[in-house]
Amino acid sequence: PSFDYGGAAQHQQQLQQVTHRHRHTAMATFTSTSAPTTSPGKDAALACLLPPLQPLVQQWIAEDAPSFDYGGAVVGPRENTATLFCKGSGVLAGCPFFDAVFQYLNCKVEWLAAEGEFIDIAKSGRKPVATVTGRACDLLLGERVALNLLSRSSGIATRSRALLKVKQSMNWHGSVAGTRKTTPGFRVVEKHAMLVGGVDPHRMDLSSMVMLKDNHIWSHGSITQAVKSARKMCGFALRIEVECSSKEDAVEALEAGADIVMLDNMSADVFKATALELKTAYPHAIIEGSGGITLDTAADYMGPGVDVLSTSFIHQGVPHIDFSLKIDH
Repeated sequence: PSFDYGGAAQHQQQLQQVTHRHRHTAMATFTSTSAPTTSPGKDAALACLLPPLQPLVQQWIAEDAPSFDYGGAVVGPRENTATLFCKGSGVLAGCPFFDAVFQYLNCKVEWLAAEGEFIDIAKSGRKPVATVTGRACDLLLGERVALNLLSRSSGIATRSRALLKVKQSMNWHGSVAGTRKTTPGFRVVEKHAMLVGGVDPHRMDLSSMVMLKDNHIWSHGSITQAVKSARKMCGFALRIEVECSSKEDAVEALEAGADIVMLDNMSADVFKATALELKTAYPHAIIEGSGGITLDTAADYMGPGVDVLSTSFIHQGVPHIDFSLKIDH
């Protein structure tokens, strides 16, 4: 599954009409064939990017309950309401996946906070952000899966937002992006969280863009021939990006017809100087930098010739945001 960009655009105008009076009726307000309902707010349109989530939810639930749910049988089918608490400050993300889990289990979610909102729990220690109503056995069956999705997503969105703030503080025109180094089977969740946090998710998969890395070049024989072979197969519809370790490699790639060059593992000063030279000579090319970019170093790589900075720091080794779901009593 990947993103449905057209679906998100189609629903954008409708979602922009949502106001704060809908915050407590999110389940009834948002309906989409592409995704379950989610919390309203400026990031609500992102839910329309998502493919149908039921197949993923079925896999996640089956992993946690492959046979009998003994604890669920203990609490039985009585109806309960549980409150979702955020217990760590951060950006709320992953709401469509949380919704999808409980929608699959015939529970109703009502959001008290919007996806993309920064939840500050510094004074209270925890903050209620949603309620979930349904059979007790279903609430507890979906609890851990839904919390894991929310915690992971919110952690990525929080780090993404931090890097976005670095970009804004530098008044830089380019994009901060993630990478394809995502958790297997979890990519759509992690890429969605990057968008909620305000950064670029980069290519979704091998089919989204042609990226020729060092192994492709070494196997094929040369940058020029690799680019020309790629263009014959991908046609006009896809961009071609080439990973380069030097200015000379980048020039060869651009002369061969590459749309994007990634300058990899250069020091910040060398990278910015090289990027500016390339941008001056090839103004329509996209110049990307990668390698060693973190929250502490990102500002050093931002410059006038740089269009994209990509880093797996956004989504690897990210501290999760803690949530808990407690049945009202």
